[in-house]
Amino acid sequence: MTEEIKQILEIIQALFEKLGCSGSIDFIEYPENLFFNIQTRDGGLLIGEDGERLKALNHVAHKIIERILKDRNCPRFLIDVNDYQKQKFGELKDIARLSAQRVRYFKKEIELKPMPAYERRIIHSTLTEYPDIVTASVGEGQERRVVIKPL
Repeated sequence: MTEEIKQILEIIQALFEKLGCSGSIDFIEYPENLFFNIQTRDGGLLIGEDGERLKALNHVAHKIIERILKDRNCPRFLIDVNDYQKQKFGELKDIARLSAQRVRYFKKEIELKPMPAYERRIIHSTLTEYPDIVTASVGEGQERRVVIKPL
């Protein structure tokens, strides 16, 4: 574990404690990013409706860590609570595959609902395994969405 990763873990633990929550933090290092999963009984409090609080927690943690690490290379990371994001990613992959099958069958493009950049990346990366399908992000800001098209 690098010094930056140790520092990120310490900051996440401190933030978690400041929120008055108890539990444990598991760390997994993937090639593309770091994954910190908080296991806690206070999951509902940290996740919020549709994961809004969890998104805010990730945003705050990123800003704090960027400020502390300054110009050192800050690795990409994601904070999850009780595997909420992991399950959501599985659902997004299922939506992507189902949508790809519909595009193949009907030979017509499908436009998904607006979603944040990290969710769009999951859709794009999931559909790279389909050689007869192409994806693109369209729209601006909060209305940015993935369009799935047949080749």
